[in-house]
Amino acid sequence: MSTATEAYTYDAVKGFTFSSMLWGAVTVLVGILISAQLVYPELNFAPWLTYGRLRPLHTNAGAIGFGIGAIFGVSFYITQRLTGTKLVFPKLARVQLWLFNIAVVLAALSLLGGMNTTKEYAELEWPLDIVVVILWVMFAINILGTIYKRKHLQMYISLWYIIATVVAVAILYIVNNLAIPVSLTKSYSVFSGVNDANVQWWYGHNAVGFIFTTPILAMFYYFFPKSVNLPIFSHRLSIVAFWSLVFAYLWTGAHHLVYTPTPDWIQTLAIAFTIFLIAPSWGSVVNGYYTMGGNWDMMKEKDNYLIKFFITGITFYGLQTVQGPSQGLRTVSALMHYTDYVPGHVHMGTMGWVTMTISASIYYMIPHIYKTKIFSIKLANLHFYLVFVGQIMFSITMWITGLQQGAMWRKTDPDGSLTYSFIETNLANIHYWNLRTFAGIIFLAGFLVFVYNIAMTVKTAKIGNLQGEVA
Repeated sequence: MSTATEAYTYDAVKGFTFSSMLWGAVTVLVGILISAQLVYPELNFAPWLTYGRLRPLHTNAGAIGFGIGAIFGVSFYITQRLTGTKLVFPKLARVQLWLFNIAVVLAALSLLGGMNTTKEYAELEWPLDIVVVILWVMFAINILGTIYKRKHLQMYISLWYIIATVVAVAILYIVNNLAIPVSLTKSYSVFSGVNDANVQWWYGHNAVGFIFTTPILAMFYYFFPKSVNLPIFSHRLSIVAFWSLVFAYLWTGAHHLVYTPTPDWIQTLAIAFTIFLIAPSWGSVVNGYYTMGGNWDMMKEKDNYLIKFFITGITFYGLQTVQGPSQGLRTVSALMHYTDYVPGHVHMGTMGWVTMTISASIYYMIPHIYKTKIFSIKLANLHFYLVFVGQIMFSITMWITGLQQGAMWRKTDPDGSLTYSFIETNLANIHYWNLRTFAGIIFLAGFLVFVYNIAMTVKTAKIGNLQGEVA
């Protein structure tokens, strides 16, 4: 065991982990700024720091900088441990790390400079799309190559989720970003009209599925049983849930296009598969709960801070996977769609499920890599409560204002005219938008505590190693 452990390579794991934490802090900071800009327009500093340019920076920094950065790092760690095999190309992983950070910086500058395809979550122009594809190919070579050379024949569920991520993201990103360049900084999609919208939301929803779901489930299934020191409740259930989820997810994108010119049968098909998705999603939630083995008292123990993150994270996942499908129903969509209810739903996933699970994975992984203990359990618990309160406050305020928006937009006078103008509905949101900004500040405080705690853990471990060498 010790021989195999020494053979693992963690340079890229550490690099991607620390990079993702940096871009995660940037993501939240920019999110707070654009939230404030909706209420205080004087905070828009034209042209680079306006809402229209900062909003795609916020989403891309979150998805690519924080999300994919963490996926790269944690997947390299999990894959090595589960296969008993060192990364097949560790130098390639280090080159990938440098290229990744250069790409994130260039992406940020291009978006701030106004270079934008105008496709939500796919805003990067074609030169950067090519860089993203190269990065993903480098990632795939190391992951699939390491799995191919694995020493352990049986593949644990986390490896299945990582493989699904590698394959699905490659297909989604390449197809949706097919474009005809007209200059170095501008291109046009090869799709048009309804087809363009359909492909865009096939990509958009599955980007959520295969960046914010499958790799995060891989982390949950690997680190959570280790945190409770118990085996996963049912490996068979995890496999059934995996194949059901992968099969259903790819058909659901058109539920974003309800009440649009997209053909009704495509919308209905997407809604049906979206409702079906509740089952495999809750398969993982139930598997997580039963893995606790009834030892719920561990949630109260201060030392078991990892369990709080994982159980709260999977609970947010469970709630989100019921709320999301319900929003796809036509009757519900008529009231909720295009309102702030949707950001409330999305951020329950990103701030709750995704960030909590990634944070807990890093809390587990870094001390093991540096062969030390976490710097401060108190700070880890403080981190948990700050991000939990920030997330709850964010989503609840957005749900309330979303319901209010939908009701005000639909209200009509006896003569059939709209009761409220659009500006009146916006003015009614101001208090809720201010609360959202405050919630973001609380969440950022928690995230910075996390960054400090990890930084001090690494620093303390290095000092300890130096003292050991001197002694």
